[in-house]
This record gives sequence, structure tokens and C-alpha cells, in this order.
Amino acid sequence: MMPAGSASLLLECYGGDPPLSSMEGTSSGEEVEDGTGPSPEAEEDDDPAPYVGQRFPTHDAAHELYSGFARRRGFSIRRHRTEGKDGVGRGLTRRYFVCHRAGNPPAKPFAAGAGDRPQRNRRSSRCGCKAYMRIGRSAIAAAAAGEAEGEWRVTGFSNHHNHELLGQDQVRLLPAYRVVSGDDRDRILMLARSGISVQQMMRIMELERRVEPGNLPFTEKDVRNLIQSCRKSDQEESVDLIKMCRRFQEKDPDFKYEFTKGASNRVENVAWSFASSVQSYEMFGDAVVFDTTHRLPALDMLLGIWVGLNNHGMPCFFGCALLREESLQSYAWALKVFLNFMNRKAPLTILTDENMYLKEAIEKELPGTKQALCIWLIAARFPSWFDAVLGERYNSWKDEFDRLYNMESTMEFDLGWNDMMNSYGLHGNGHIASLFASRTLWALPYLRGQFFAGLLASPETSKSISVFIQRFSSAQTRLAHFIEQVAVVAEYKDQAGRQLTHTCLVAVVAEYKDQAGRQQMMQHNLQSITLKTATPMERHAAAVLTPYAFSKLQDELVVACQYASFHLEGNVFLVRHHTKTEDGGCNVTWSQREELISCSCNMFESAGILCRHALRVLSTLNYFQIPDHYLPPRWRRTWPSPSKALNGAYFDESPEIGRVKALQSMVSALVSEASKSTERMDIATREVSALLSRMRQQPVVMHVSGDGVHK
Repeated sequence: MMPAGSASLLLECYGGDPPLSSMEGTSSGEEVEDGTGPSPEAEEDDDPAPYVGQRFPTHDAAHELYSGFARRRGFSIRRHRTEGKDGVGRGLTRRYFVCHRAGNPPAKPFAAGAGDRPQRNRRSSRCGCKAYMRIGRSAIAAAAAGEAEGEWRVTGFSNHHNHELLGQDQVRLLPAYRVVSGDDRDRILMLARSGISVQQMMRIMELERRVEPGNLPFTEKDVRNLIQSCRKSDQEESVDLIKMCRRFQEKDPDFKYEFTKGASNRVENVAWSFASSVQSYEMFGDAVVFDTTHRLPALDMLLGIWVGLNNHGMPCFFGCALLREESLQSYAWALKVFLNFMNRKAPLTILTDENMYLKEAIEKELPGTKQALCIWLIAARFPSWFDAVLGERYNSWKDEFDRLYNMESTMEFDLGWNDMMNSYGLHGNGHIASLFASRTLWALPYLRGQFFAGLLASPETSKSISVFIQRFSSAQTRLAHFIEQVAVVAEYKDQAGRQLTHTCLVAVVAEYKDQAGRQQMMQHNLQSITLKTATPMERHAAAVLTPYAFSKLQDELVVACQYASFHLEGNVFLVRHHTKTEDGGCNVTWSQREELISCSCNMFESAGILCRHALRVLSTLNYFQIPDHYLPPRWRRTWPSPSKALNGAYFDESPEIGRVKALQSMVSALVSEASKSTERMDIATREVSALLSRMRQQPVVMHVSGDGVHK
């Protein structure tokens, strides 16, 4: 039994003042000061809250109980402050534990450019929450009550929050509950030294602990932070990387690179591109893939790779970047540098993985570029998303997804998607909902009319791009040698005597280099071409287009004869398959004066290849050649004389080669003079760019006869 008057003595000793200034305004009904130990608050019968008067042998025990309560309720706590004297046998000590969102966000020091950096809006940031628990002890009160000295009691408690509490799947990610133990630390560093990526580390440790993915007591970010703080050779590796870039530039003045350093003089970002890559981009940079799904294990840096598709349907390398952080600033820097490498020429379209920061960076740095998502990266996640959910029906669902993906109209896609969800019971599936919400960025019906150079429509092309990128990410080497590895994978040749320039003239003469080898390749390609329709239109296309592009056009020509063409009114034709008598078909519009043709299927706008519907109308109009502007330069052969190729006269090119060498000599002299000052370089770049544009506008007039193609 507590002696009479002890309650009033406790009240006098503990006091009734508010816990701290930042919590002013807390309702008096939320804090009860009573040493008699009232009953616990019954907010939840199975999880009672701390209550005023509750006793603890130590303040650590009080912290442990409140922390466990907080975790179950969806928040975390931190120690705020201590009041009073902590002398033995005298005085009063109070300790405060507050919600992790108590107080106001600390003012950040001003830094140049900081105003342009949007702050991340974390759910755990401080917002002035008033939830707290206060404990106290008094030797005087303990003696009056006949209790042991040093016991702690709850003297104030409020569980009123001004913010949303987190679910258990989110609260475990708060810093207070993310712990890397000593054993885990040693294991992580051992795996890091072996060159294993962070994602692989996480999976290995999940398997070792037999926990579900994502249920370790720490996150990938915690692991990366640990690796960064423990890595001793980081600075040395970064210096070696920059030295490697400089050595490359000494051998090839047209090798381009840029980098940034942080406050500790550590290399934060670096990007580079080869002269041959700039040449390729000038011709094939209309559609670009920017892959950021891999990391470099040597420093666990984000690896960004720019690739495209050349006129032979082969992947071509444009540039590479290593980024320390996955942030809006890092992505924006990489895109800006890449644009500088490519003479400020932005792509028409860019394909990426789904990433919020990258999306914002593209909108900022490439405002005129259409962004879409790589379908092969999305499809690669399907087994982990749907295999367990659908079981034996997974393969049939995948076939249905492919059918929807290739539909013509957006309305048909949306209706079909709803039917698919009904058929497979996927209405409540989060991945399906997310896919549908972002369909305008990946579904073909929503992307028709945007130029993608066939990157989205062909599974074979998507696979070749994916395999090509894997070759870069699979290079297990020291960071200093990574640029050499990239050069090998990109098939960059630093041949003696090869003329590399700072200007766009390299694009003019590039097609003539290594002439004999290119001619032999062309002869082999032409000999492998088989005409299937024997029409003049097919012969004409075979002489102008590369074998890859011709095969795509030939597929359309072959099936075009299965379609019927109906002249509706004016310049409009209805084209549909002969088996469809009423519904379906595409509208084709033809302008006789300008020789312009367009189809509602938008195949030419998307791939640069005329569709079967347009080809059927041209055939109906008695065209024996495809209009020149529907054989785009990006799909044409780069050799100047296809007529001699068809006639077998490949090596009678000495006069032409002499002209090429003379042009190369002039280019070399121009570069030498232009490099003497920035002003000269600007003038040369401007004038040569204009000259190159005029040259490409000049048509190559072809005449077709039964025995070949003649100029």
C-alpha cells in the first residue's frame, strides 16, 4: 500500500509542466500526471499503450517498451532530451522519447544551385508531431513511498499523431528499425570483395536466412552505404579511371569524356563516347535506348548505356556513363553530357526502364523527345510477378498479353485488357494495375505514329539489344580498365592511319572507309537476297535498302497482294484483307501532286518501312518504284554505287577511292586549322553541318530495268 500523501508528493516532485516547448498545445486530457498508476490506456485490447504511472527498472527498459509499441503502431521514436540532475540520491531526472516526426525539419545550409534541386518528400520527415512519452525518477519520492532508489515511471504520454501511420510493410524500412549486425557487416564486405553486386548479395543473404525477398532487416541502400563507407581504394580507382580517359583522348583526340567530383574530391559521375559512336549517332540516333538497369560491381556504380539500331538491324554503341547515385541530378547530368557529345542533336525517341527520376530528367533535358518503356525489360519481370499467381495458366496469359500488345487501336486494347483481367482473375493484382496505368508508355497501340526504328515491334530486335547490353554489364574487371572493356565490346577500332575528326565531316567520308572490305560485305549481302514477287518495286527496294530493311519491306510486299483496295472518295482508299468483307481495314490517303501517302496503321511513321496497305495502293496506282522519300536514308545502303554491286563490278573503283582520299585530305586540313581556336572550330562545325544537311537532301536518282539498277 502506498502511504497517505505519497501521491501528492509524487506530483510535487515530477511536476505538471508540458513536456517540451515543441509540444505546446497538447491537450491536457492526453497527459495525466498521477503517481497512483492508473489503468493502461485501452486503445487496442491486444496491444496496450504505455500509461502514466507505469514503472521501469531502467530508462533503457522504458525505451525498449515504447519502441516496440511504436513499431507495431506504424512509427518510430527517438530520444529527445534529458532534464534535471542525475545525481545519486538527490534531484529529479526526466527523459523524453518522441515520435520520429516530432519537431520541424532542420534548416539546410545554402549551397550554389541548391535551389534547383527538388527535395525528396520522405514520409518519415519531421512535421511537428506531438506524440511522446516522458519518464522520470526521484530519490525523494522513492524514499517517501518506501520504494527502491532509481525506479523510472511514466509521467506523461500522448499518442496523438498529426500524420499518417505506416503499415508493417513500410514501418520496417524506417532507419530506426534497419540494423546491419556485426556478422551481417562482415558477410557483406566479404561478398563485395568478391565482385558480387548488391542485388546478388541481398538474394544470397535472403536464401541463407530463409526469408522472403525484401524481408531482411536492412535494405539495398543500407548495404551500399556500408560498402561506400568501408571502401578504401575508391579514390585511387576513380583517379585511375580519369587517367584512362585521358590516355584514350591522347590516342584519339575525338574521344569525348566528362566527369564531376564531389566535396571530398571523389569522382561522382563520368561519361564517355568514342568518335565512331558520334558518327553512328549522326546517322542512327533517331531512336535511342538508355539502359540503366545494371551496376558496375567494382564500385557499385550505376551503369548507363546508350545504344541504337543501325541500318543493318544491328545494335550500335553511342555512349556510356557511370553514376554514383540514382537521382534526378545524376540522370540530368548524364543526359546533358550525352547531348553535348552528340553535338546537341536530341533523339526523336528514347527507350528506358521505368524510373521516376529518369523520367523527370528526360522531361527537363530532352523536352522534345518522346519517352517510352522497354517492353523487354517489363516482360523480363513477368515470371516473378505472375508465375506463382497464374500457375499452369501463365503461358496462355503471356500469349494473350502479346496479342493485346500488338493490337491496332487503343479502344480494342482497353476492352481486351478488361476481358483478360476477368478471364484470369487479375482484377486485384497490383502489377496488372500498374501496367495498365502506364500503358501509354509501353503498349504499341498507344505508341503507333512515334518513330522507334522497329525497336518495339520485333522480338528479335529487342533480344539483340538486350544481349548487346548484357555484354557490357558482364565485364568483371577493375574500374580503371572498364573503358577498355567497353571499347572491345563496342568493337571500337583504334587503327593506325584512321582519320578521326571533331566535325560532322566524318559522317560524309565514313561510308568510304575500309572500302574493299565493305564492298565484299555488300556483295555477299546482295547475293543472299532473293526476290519473291519479281516486281519492279521489289527490285528497286532491293537495290536501295540494306538487306535488313529490305527484308522488312519485302514481308509487306508479299502479303500486300492478299489485300483489296477500294477507292472511297477524293484521295482516300480503304484497304483490307480479302477474307474480310465488311469490317476492318485501314484508310490510306494519297496525294498525287506531292507523292505523299499515309496509312492509319502508322507503320511508316513508327518504323520507317512502308506498310502493306500503302504498298497495295501504290500498286493499284501503277507505281513501279517506291517514291524516294519513302526509302529513308537511315535504312539505305551506305555504299555509293549499288548499280555496280548488282552487276558484279565491285573492284573497279580506283577513281572513286582516289576522290575519297582527296576528300579525307581536305578534311584533315580543315580539322587542323579549326583546332587552332574555339572561334575557328565553331565556324567549321556550323558550315560543315549546313553542307552535310544539303548533301543529304540531294536524291539519288535510280532507274530500274529488268537486268538491274542503273544511275
